[in-house]
Amino acid sequence: MMGGHDEREQTLNQLLAEMDGFDTQKGVMLLAATNRPEILDPALLRPGRFDRQVVIDRPDLKGRSKILQVHTRQVTLAPDVDLEQIAARTPGFVGADLANLVNEAALRAAREGKDAVAMVDFEDAMDRVVAGLEHKSRVISPKEKEIVAYHEAGHALVAESRAHADRVAKISIIPRGVAALGYTQQQPTEDRYLMTRTELLDRLDVLLGGRTAEEIVLGDISTGAQDDLQRATDLVRHMITRYGMSDVLGLATFEAPRQALFLQVPTGAPREYSEDTARVIDTEIQQFLEAAHTRVRATLTAKRAVLESLARLLITHEVVDRQALDRLLATPVPEDAAYAPVPV
Repeated sequence: MMGGHDEREQTLNQLLAEMDGFDTQKGVMLLAATNRPEILDPALLRPGRFDRQVVIDRPDLKGRSKILQVHTRQVTLAPDVDLEQIAARTPGFVGADLANLVNEAALRAAREGKDAVAMVDFEDAMDRVVAGLEHKSRVISPKEKEIVAYHEAGHALVAESRAHADRVAKISIIPRGVAALGYTQQQPTEDRYLMTRTELLDRLDVLLGGRTAEEIVLGDISTGAQDDLQRATDLVRHMITRYGMSDVLGLATFEAPRQALFLQVPTGAPREYSEDTARVIDTEIQQFLEAAHTRVRATLTAKRAVLESLARLLITHEVVDRQALDRLLATPVPEDAAYAPVPV
């Protein structure tokens, strides 16, 4: 695709030539690091150039706990701070993320005039790092607040109704970040490196819980589910084309291999599968989504009373933590109550 005169090709060739020119008796050691090993030229990795490769993955639960201990050495912590719990609530965080988390918690405690950083400071810092800056001054109409409340209540209730979904840690309808009007925070029980088909389907159901709750209660839908629908579609497409989880398509993958940064396939390049297969993939995606929508609608319809109670609690308090959610789920509510669609 590229000629030998390309500047990137020339740079690579010169680097290879320089590496081959080292005198083995001089004791020169060459080290390099990258976040994208998949785009490296194989010539760089052959024996005699970069012989040893050290893979540094994201830290696991134990690693995050140790990193937090390092970054909190110079921070005065309140007795209620549990670094193990913070590590459990930050899956996927790397060292820089955890350092930023500690810094944000310390800044919040300083703004409050505290002598020590408490657990509530870390919880607020986690919300800020994950969901963005809180915008309590953003004016939201009562109608929009109601839509967001039912949307987030739908996510949370479906998550609590699925055996393989992560448990809900907090639900909020306080606007955060650039566009988020609310969010449902889930806390994994452990670090995961593999996902089963059942677990992915449960995750798909949770993604569709917000949109489906709007349909059931409000009798209308909003634009708030755009990100949920995008993530749900991507998840289903990966299940079908990458993980071989479609009974129709069988044990095959249909995604092209990832290309190097400067070696992108030109627009209009042919796919590695036929048009018939492409139509089957599209049909399978639609059927996966429709089946998930049917499951979620049945769940929320059966738990309509709990959905209404949780949404009203959110409208009143704006934030519902795990303890409040447990109390609500443990309270008997009439499941046969008749509800009329809320006007929007």
